[in-house]
Amino acid sequence: MRLRNVKNKDIIMNNSNYLVKDCNELKGKWNKYFKNNNPIYIEIGMGKGKFIIENALKYPNINFIGIEKYDSVVAKALKKIPEGLNNLVMIRANALDIEEIFDHEIDHIYLNFSDPWPKNRHHLRRLSSKVFLEKYDAIFKDEKIIEMRTDNSDLFEYSLVSFSEYGYVLEKVSLDLHKAEEVEITTEYEDKFTNEGLPIYYLLATKDLLKKRK
Repeated sequence: MRLRNVKNKDIIMNNSNYLVKDCNELKGKWNKYFKNNNPIYIEIGMGKGKFIIENALKYPNINFIGIEKYDSVVAKALKKIPEGLNNLVMIRANALDIEEIFDHEIDHIYLNFSDPWPKNRHHLRRLSSKVFLEKYDAIFKDEKIIEMRTDNSDLFEYSLVSFSEYGYVLEKVSLDLHKAEEVEITTEYEDKFTNEGLPIYYLLATKDLLKKRK
C-alpha cells in the first residue's frame, strides 16, 4: 500500500483530543478512561476512519477504539471526527502489540479489509491467523465476537478455516454482502470496490457464547 504524506500530520496528531498517546498505560483501565461501563468495540486497521466514526455516531452507548499503525492514515482519520463525540478514540499502534494495550476488556473486534499477505510464507501475519487469534484471547472478555469484511477471496477462505479450527462458530457468512442485504455503514475501501462491481466477503464469528444462549 502506497501512503501519501499528510501535511502537518504531526501537528494534527499532537493536538487532537481523540488520539490516545499513552495507550499502554491504559491497559485494563479503558472503561475508566471512557468514564462508563459500556461495551468496547475496536477496529484493527481502521484506515481513514469512516467506518468507526459512523458507528460511534450511530451507537452512543458503545465505546469505539480505532487502531492504525501509519501516522498519515491516523492523521486523515482524526481530521474527520466531529467535535463532541465522546465514545470514540484512536490509537497509533501495531496490531502485534495489542496485548500490551488491552486486558480482557474488549467485546467486539472489526477486521475490515485487512492486508491479505498473499504469500504463503507470510500467512501468520494475517489478522485472522492463529497468531492473532491467540492475542485476541488475551484482550476479549469471556465472549468473543469478530466481524470481518474483505474483497480478497483467498484471505476470506483462509479466515473461514482459521476461525473454525480455532473453535469459533461461523454465525454468518456472505460471499457478496451488498447483494445479500442493505449495508448502512461502510469503509472507504468498501465503497471503492462496490462501485467497481466487486463482491464484498463477510463473516461473523463467535466463540464462548454458549452461556449467553442458555
